Amino acid sequence: PHSRNCCLTIQFAFQENEIKLLTAEIERLKNFGCLGVSPSLEGLRDENTKLKYRLNFLRKSLQEERSKTAKSMININSCLQEIFGAAIQAAYPELENPPLVVTPSQQPKFGDYQCNSAMAISQILLKTKEQKVIPREIADKIAKNIPTNECIEKVEIAGPGFINVHLRKDFVSKQLSSLLINGVQPPAIGKRKKVVVDFSSPNIAKEMHVGHLRSTIIGESLCRLFEFAGYDVLRLNHLGDWGTQFGMLIAHLQDKFPDYLTVSPPIGDLQAFYKESKRRFDTEEEFKKRAYQCVVLLQSKNPDFIKAWELICDVSRKEFQKIYNYLDITLIERGESFYHEMMKDIVKEFEDKGFVQVDDGRKIVFVPGFPVPLTIMKSDGGYTYDTSDLAALKHRLCEEKGDILIYVVDSGQSVHLQTVFAAGQMIGWYDPKVTRVAHATFGVVLGEDKKKFKTRSGDTVRLIDLLEEGLKRAMDKLKDKERDKVLTAEELKAAQTSVAFGCIKYADLSHNRLNDYVFSFDKMLDDRGNTAAYLLYAFTRIRAIARLANIDEQMLRKAAREEVLILDHEKEWKLGKCILRFPEILQKILEDLLLHTLCDYLYELATTFTEFYDSCYCVEKDRQSGQILKVNMWRLLLCEATATIMAKGFDILGIKPVQRM
Repeated sequence: PHSRNCCLTIQFAFQENEIKLLTAEIERLKNFGCLGVSPSLEGLRDENTKLKYRLNFLRKSLQEERSKTAKSMININSCLQEIFGAAIQAAYPELENPPLVVTPSQQPKFGDYQCNSAMAISQILLKTKEQKVIPREIADKIAKNIPTNECIEKVEIAGPGFINVHLRKDFVSKQLSSLLINGVQPPAIGKRKKVVVDFSSPNIAKEMHVGHLRSTIIGESLCRLFEFAGYDVLRLNHLGDWGTQFGMLIAHLQDKFPDYLTVSPPIGDLQAFYKESKRRFDTEEEFKKRAYQCVVLLQSKNPDFIKAWELICDVSRKEFQKIYNYLDITLIERGESFYHEMMKDIVKEFEDKGFVQVDDGRKIVFVPGFPVPLTIMKSDGGYTYDTSDLAALKHRLCEEKGDILIYVVDSGQSVHLQTVFAAGQMIGWYDPKVTRVAHATFGVVLGEDKKKFKTRSGDTVRLIDLLEEGLKRAMDKLKDKERDKVLTAEELKAAQTSVAFGCIKYADLSHNRLNDYVFSFDKMLDDRGNTAAYLLYAFTRIRAIARLANIDEQMLRKAAREEVLILDHEKEWKLGKCILRFPEILQKILEDLLLHTLCDYLYELATTFTEFYDSCYCVEKDRQSGQILKVNMWRLLLCEATATIMAKGFDILGIKPVQRM
């Protein structure tokens, strides 16, 4: 018995040690919240059984996590940052948070990536330690402390202290094979977080116009990106569906449209009625009083007024949905009316915490750093946009438990939103170090005269008209290229839709959203340069290469498992590295929300592929007969990897490619 107890003690020690090691390994691979909860051991009284049970659970969890991590695309830049971070820490352990700068090299002669930290470290040593060390010596010391790794072939010190990094070809080849076998898997992101995106947000009783285009397109693409990266995304359409304007409109309909309780006017008439009601509200005192009475009846949930309001909302909703169907947009409607019942509690909370001041009957809140206060209650007791936006913010933070909130709203609302966000922070709804609340601002759409995009008569361009004009122009372009003679009617229709809406989306997303951009059908439908037309055509060409060589998907999948991707030609090497930059491009956009980076990358990938295809034969044919003599399968696999990345990029941008164009 003594011997048995001794063995058990040693066994427990080994098992407990393995638990520690396994737990540490899982932490190293990062527990993304996908491992589930450790099983309850309450019913297991025997310590040995408990340990075995826990050990098996951890082993299984670790196996699952390794499998998941193995399938994910590696962010090479992040890997190199970890490597150089460790090297700098080893070389200069006394430095706290030393600068870490790793970027892709701009020229092949400088390697594949560069670490440019030495110059900044030299400045820090001079300022904090009064040590004068030349950057080249610092770079040399960092290079000597680079830990063993699987991705770096060699490093070279260049110029004043740049560390040029050359990647291992077998590492790049292995990552490309993994991409082909597993598909485009997002890089690991850490714990799965909830993202709330507020976008599109048109007003009820008004038609969507060109001004809604940017918010709708940018918001949809950001949602697609965060969804692909593994986040839980809530897509919200913050409709303008409540307030004084509905009292005005219903009061006007009572005079001009007596059937308003059974049927609502079409959206075009509604918009005209809305303009007339606003004019009457501003000029007719009696009408203004009646409009306010209608608002009170609506807000007190009078059945007739609620019915009229719902009919108006339904007509608008159907018109909005036509546009969302065209552009393949998915949204959950949650307008201002959704937050109406919460607003009195918002006012009370700010009052209870001593933030409210009364100014000429209004209840206002001053937020430090912002000169204009928020008005949370008007002198007549009504609520404002400030109140509804505060209610929406609190609901998204406290009820929806959003970890990241993104408002895709034009730059004109910047001060207002920043004030609302700061008020939420001031009252304690969130800590910006824990929760990210961001305004993804954007500029306006300009006409080719560089002024706000308008019709010839000076009216705002209706979005439905713009999209239908895009369809017409896309078909004209396809017929100019005589595509109608080689495509079936179904293929031609698919190509028309792909080109029309793809070009409109890409023209917007390929510009930095912070800037205004000029809307031009001629430029966006040009099949040369950085346009969707060029990229869609390039994609169909790449997809056709294997098909014309009689290589089907099954043969490509088999080759991906068996073939080694040779990257000896400089253009093969350049293309392989470009393909693998996809995860770092996505990571950058997750941080700065600037989607034009993805457009620039897809254009770079397409042009890099063209260089490769012009220099490297994928399929070798007899010049006289056209008979296929040789298929270079590893090059076809590079074609497939390029198309796979482009397809995922298109999907994030909301663009639908076609197999034939």
